[in-house]
Amino acid sequence: MNQPDSSRRPQRLRQAPKLRRVSVLSVEQISPHSLCIHFSGEDLQDFASPSFDDHIKLMLPATPESELVLPILGPNGVSFPEGAPRPLMRDYTPRRFDAQRGVLSIEFALHGDGPAASWAAQAQVGQQVAIGGPRGSTLIPVNYDWHLLVGDESALPAISRRLEELPASTRAIVIAETSDPRDQRSLNSEADLQVQWLLRDGTSQLPAAVSALQLPAGEGFAWAAGESAGIIAVREVLINQLGLAKHQVKAAAYWKLGAAGHHENLAQD
Repeated sequence: MNQPDSSRRPQRLRQAPKLRRVSVLSVEQISPHSLCIHFSGEDLQDFASPSFDDHIKLMLPATPESELVLPILGPNGVSFPEGAPRPLMRDYTPRRFDAQRGVLSIEFALHGDGPAASWAAQAQVGQQVAIGGPRGSTLIPVNYDWHLLVGDESALPAISRRLEELPASTRAIVIAETSDPRDQRSLNSEADLQVQWLLRDGTSQLPAAVSALQLPAGEGFAWAAGESAGIIAVREVLINQLGLAKHQVKAAAYWKLGAAGHHENLAQD
């Protein structure tokens, strides 16, 4: 029996916590319910995002009229100035960081009326926000024989970024769903790419589509992110039906129906 290649095991990387103030440089509409906001600022000089699915904390003023008050990073963790309104915080994936220009790009899905989506919909050049992190990264090697990427609108920034990283020597399979066909987009990669788009009508179609897959030969890695219930089901299919080892799967709930600000990395050994 062939042993798995030890060079293909994901590795964890930690960074020192840091808060950065940034300003809106420009706003780019990607689709009817998705836009990309480009940020700049001197605090980005030492910014680094090693992994395609890193997360930063986007910090917004507590109310549109209030000043943005940042937490204090101390030896005992995070604290807030007494009596000051706490910023609204949500997790987002850095879509791209241009170190030469000092520009950080973040994509926003404009579904619902959450504070971050509402802010993004009205974002104007010059507005200031803050970001924290990323504090930790999971580095998934690119030298697997194949990569399976599964997710909904919230996962498209990470999926797009990963596809741009993959070399021509590997194979990539994408199963993605949106609630509006106009939010589907072109995905580019040097890898041998296979893409399946699904339309969500109330219930996620991702678990059934993954269940119907016949995985390629060789050793691969599966990554999945999106709404909690659907991604939990996808992970179960990958491990219990398709037979992937737990170390070959990374899954995260980027949001949860009916809950605000939900983010959870699902169990991984």
